[in-house]
Amino acid sequence: MIIASAADFREAARRRLPRFLFDYADGGAYVEETLRRNVSDLAGIALRQRVLRDVASIDLGTTLFGHKLALPVALGPVGISGMYARRGEVQAARAARAAGIPMCLSTVSICPIEEVGRIADPFWFQLYVIRDRGFMKELIARAKAAGATAMVFTVDMPVPGARYRDAHSGMSGPHAPLRRLVQAMTHPRWAIDVGLRGRPHTLGNLKAVLGDKSGLNDYMGWLGANFDPSIQWKDLDWIRAEWDGPLILKGILDPQDAREAVAIGADGIVVSNHGGRQLDGVMSTARSLPAIADAVGGALTVLADGGVRNGLDVVRLLALGAQGVLLGRAWVYAMAAQGEAGVTRLLELIAREMTVAMTLTGVNRIDAIDRSIIARDMT
Repeated sequence: MIIASAADFREAARRRLPRFLFDYADGGAYVEETLRRNVSDLAGIALRQRVLRDVASIDLGTTLFGHKLALPVALGPVGISGMYARRGEVQAARAARAAGIPMCLSTVSICPIEEVGRIADPFWFQLYVIRDRGFMKELIARAKAAGATAMVFTVDMPVPGARYRDAHSGMSGPHAPLRRLVQAMTHPRWAIDVGLRGRPHTLGNLKAVLGDKSGLNDYMGWLGANFDPSIQWKDLDWIRAEWDGPLILKGILDPQDAREAVAIGADGIVVSNHGGRQLDGVMSTARSLPAIADAVGGALTVLADGGVRNGLDVVRLLALGAQGVLLGRAWVYAMAAQGEAGVTRLLELIAREMTVAMTLTGVNRIDAIDRSIIARDMT
């Protein structure tokens, strides 16, 4: 099929992947209202078209956490993304490095920290709230040794969200392993490339605690049993003691929580509802971001994710107050469709779409994008 947009990658991924994997990436919590709002609210942000503004030269570059980037985007952390293409996190890291942007590796990745850290540059690592603090410290030390330049601490997952699609698709629920096997057999290209040639399918960063039982069969159960709902703001002090680089808190939706992040010394936040995969019915990123940026924008770096499907959406989030944008589903769809080449193509499309949007809104630098380019309702 012809790939002309990020939406085309989604359809290509749907055709190639077994249902349990496509629905795991594509779905959200409960009835998926927040997932839909992330997309629709962001797409509903109207921009002011301006003309005759001398935009002959467009600069998409920016600096985040001391690193000069070619684009104000990063590949955000996506669990088990190594199942979407053969050693998928490695392929994504190569594409990100070539594009001059960071790759953020999930704690629950297929490829371990060390394998991805040899390739990603800049390399960010995402850490979950886990009951075993000793193991968390070990992960931090491994990330540091592997060259991670920023730690992204996810704070909106004290428990997994209720994801109904997973039970229907075979990711969880009755007879899940058998259902996944049948689906794999009906998708032979994926089964050969990833199912056979992409081994091992273990959760690379968790092998120390799960041993040989660190594959998909143990993934969902481990999440529910090991996340820690008792953590509080004061508990983050020990993370600061273990990690001396930039600390980014991911999962902020409320201005008061953003102020708390400033108070504990975070270097950045990600305004995020976990892609609509945790508490359904909460506000979209597009609606939450402006108030948070107003509250803390001068005190730390504000990033955002959620609902981003193209370069125009990146510009919209920057206009709403973000200084950088994390991609999630968009890059997973691209990787599932075409591997490293797909992620490279996606980033090229995003750069092109950002250039068009900036040209037609009359701005030629990333730091010139602000709410002045958002159209106001004149009715």
